[in-house]
Amino acid sequence: MHVTTGLAGLDQVFRGVMPGDNIVWQVESISDYKALVIPYAEAARRDGRRLIYFRFAGHDQLLPDDFGAEIHKVDPNEGFESFVRQVHDVIEEAGRHAFYVFDCLSDLASVWSADQMLGNFFVLTCPRLYVLETVTYFAIYRNFHASFALTPITETTQFLLDVFRHQNRLFVRPIKVQHRSTSAMNTIHVWEEGDRFRSITASAIVSEILAASRWPGLRADMRQGFWRRIFDEAQNVLDDTRAGRCPAHRERDVFQRLARMVLSRDEEMLALVEQYLTLEDILAIRDRMVGIGLVGGKALGMLLARAIIKHHDPELFQRLETPDAFYIGSDVFYTFLIRNGVWWLRQKQRNPACFLQGIEEAQERIRHGRFPPYTLDQFQAMLDYFGESPYIVRSSSLLEDAYGNAFAGKYDSVFCANQGTREQRLEALLDTVRHIYASAMSEKALRYRAQRNMLDRDEQMALLVMRVSGERYGDRYFPLIGGVGFSFNPYVWHHEIDPRAGVVRLVFGLGTRAVDRADDDYTRLVALNAPRRRPESNFDQVCEYSQRRVDYLDLSANRFTSGYFTDLIQESPEVPLQWITSQGTDVAGTQGAAQAITFEGLLDNTPFVADMRKMLRLLEDAYHNPVDIEFCVNVAEDRLYKINLLQCRPLQVQGIENINLPNVVVQPQDRIVEAHSAIIGPSRLVRLDRFVYVVPRLYADLPLRRRYELARLLGKINSLSQRSERTTMLLGPGRWGTASPDLGIPVHFAEINQVSVLCEIVTMRENLIPDVSLGTHFLNELVEMNILYLAIFPQKQRDFLDEGFFLNHPNRLLDLAPDAAAWAEIVRVVDVSNAAGPARCAALLADASRQEARIFLADRELIDPAASSAAR
Repeated sequence: MHVTTGLAGLDQVFRGVMPGDNIVWQVESISDYKALVIPYAEAARRDGRRLIYFRFAGHDQLLPDDFGAEIHKVDPNEGFESFVRQVHDVIEEAGRHAFYVFDCLSDLASVWSADQMLGNFFVLTCPRLYVLETVTYFAIYRNFHASFALTPITETTQFLLDVFRHQNRLFVRPIKVQHRSTSAMNTIHVWEEGDRFRSITASAIVSEILAASRWPGLRADMRQGFWRRIFDEAQNVLDDTRAGRCPAHRERDVFQRLARMVLSRDEEMLALVEQYLTLEDILAIRDRMVGIGLVGGKALGMLLARAIIKHHDPELFQRLETPDAFYIGSDVFYTFLIRNGVWWLRQKQRNPACFLQGIEEAQERIRHGRFPPYTLDQFQAMLDYFGESPYIVRSSSLLEDAYGNAFAGKYDSVFCANQGTREQRLEALLDTVRHIYASAMSEKALRYRAQRNMLDRDEQMALLVMRVSGERYGDRYFPLIGGVGFSFNPYVWHHEIDPRAGVVRLVFGLGTRAVDRADDDYTRLVALNAPRRRPESNFDQVCEYSQRRVDYLDLSANRFTSGYFTDLIQESPEVPLQWITSQGTDVAGTQGAAQAITFEGLLDNTPFVADMRKMLRLLEDAYHNPVDIEFCVNVAEDRLYKINLLQCRPLQVQGIENINLPNVVVQPQDRIVEAHSAIIGPSRLVRLDRFVYVVPRLYADLPLRRRYELARLLGKINSLSQRSERTTMLLGPGRWGTASPDLGIPVHFAEINQVSVLCEIVTMRENLIPDVSLGTHFLNELVEMNILYLAIFPQKQRDFLDEGFFLNHPNRLLDLAPDAAAWAEIVRVVDVSNAAGPARCAALLADASRQEARIFLADRELIDPAASSAAR
């Protein structure tokens, strides 16, 4: 088909325009762009072309409403994904051979605060227009954008032309003309009368014209671009305000603008930002930022927590260790996905009907993806800063650690021992970043988002890169103490414990053991209003239920690993054990060799408990919500401790109000389950509609492969037992959510998230006590979903389990999973309506303060239906 620019002389310069051509004009003014658009649009109209005009910028309209073009108004303020989707919806509907005019794309960089995102938009759009054999006019401002935008535009488009004026005449200099005569690429053309363009070949004239054109020179990367320009302007405003040359409200305006560019778009988090952070804080982030975009929820939580403490308690702030961190901006993630062909695969994940399709392909592409050279340069500079000090790369997505959605454990974080040559250390960093990017598309992360109706939310993955807090002991590197803290204590194992006083969980070494449930080891749980109160009754039990393995970085092996505490302290005698261990007494009553990690030195001889209680209270008051934190503790040279506050996020606690529980006398024949100790969650009285019971003795006989299959079956039952429809109790042997099938049932949380009560039957190993073994990520899920956790010890006289109730009543397993006949003896699904009759129900009466829970058959009048429904 015949295609023209509407200017015969320009057609000759181009050596012909062809279907599929994308033509990008670098202009100094919209009037110059409009002078080129109008002849092109008039020619398209004369030839009967379908002409589509995308209107989104703040400049004057290029084509009037009555011109005859389809005008589609798209708002880039709705976000990058929404803008791309709306533009592409129009393109797909129009199909082949349409003609397009876009407003000046530079306005997109202004709205999105990122040259990089402008480049990303072009990379997504230009190839599709090419495939559909369209012809499209774009424009960007000259000498305005950095290489983040210019490089992808230049690499992707068919035409890139520099347009400028000299002595009031318009010149066109082709920079790229794809599949045409190369002579056109190196010649300047002047627009003369009518539609005639004349080439300029005399060197003296060419030199004069280029000298006057403000050509940026060879070092194109030195051009500021939008991101750098706005930060330089912010620095000038800050300096002028401090010097009294600028009103304070000007600084506030710049701060609010940058806060949305760098810190968050969430209004609740921005309210905290407004109160506690400053323009100076944001400028400090810029100096440590790889790429551009937002720093993400985890990084923001750390920055806010420190600022809150500094504001309210400067003395406590002095006990905080100075963090040493870099921020990999969220737009680096988008650029990586687009450049490695993952963008459209990821878009499928927005659809609840098919959000898991293609995740394996997407993750594979991510794991083998490449980064742009300018990002590699910044990665290398960051590594040069760290030297060979260990660091951790932590996920910090836009939705993480915000109100309502903790994403605890859904995305990965990776420790890097950071040993080896410069090239080896860079490759290790790249592999780590790819790994965490891939975790953004894992099944557990996507299911979490789907469950909360967040698949269509803008979820970019920023990263927080932090020097690992700790000390080097020989070839081992670790902090003395790692831990997590909750301002509201869901572990209430004694009536003296005040849930609102908070709780901390402590481990020796890296804090991974405080947050993940990896093996059969234990942590130290400290109720902050009763730090000496322990579940154990004597030192033998303390030893039995204390931490035995330590996580650390092995610098000689260049990896994260773990080892036995006794081995580590023998090989590292310089570890200050007086802070973390206690010794028992032997038979003669003298100090013996028995040694356990108790942290008594820290708890008894320092203000640590008071500091943590105060810290958690300050953070909860600022957030107006319970919080949980991650931290490390190290001993300074002056033998005083320093707390490194690593993370802070809202803790979604439901049902924290006190309730009055009735006194109920249960007849022996009505008892089903009774548990004492290991009750986690608010007290409650609710009706139970369904039990799912995994028979412990039969599960113990299963090979490991079959245990994983059983976990998947439970996930299927879970999906068919919606909390909104019925209240379900799940009972099984060992630890729920363990990574080791020999310790329990290896379910993912998404496979049990519809239950209301979760019960662990302690029969896998006699020495497992579940109340101190719950990993924090797993606990966060329970707390968010208001799931009551309890453990029963069948060998203890006070605990009780009527297994006959589950074995002797009808099993509904095959009604829910007709293909699960092989599991009918092991998995029992009992609906109470079939077991108790119409006049009775199964009731759960749980008193967390007394650490008692009873499940029993009762008359329906015992349960208030409205209260029961609300409790679900």
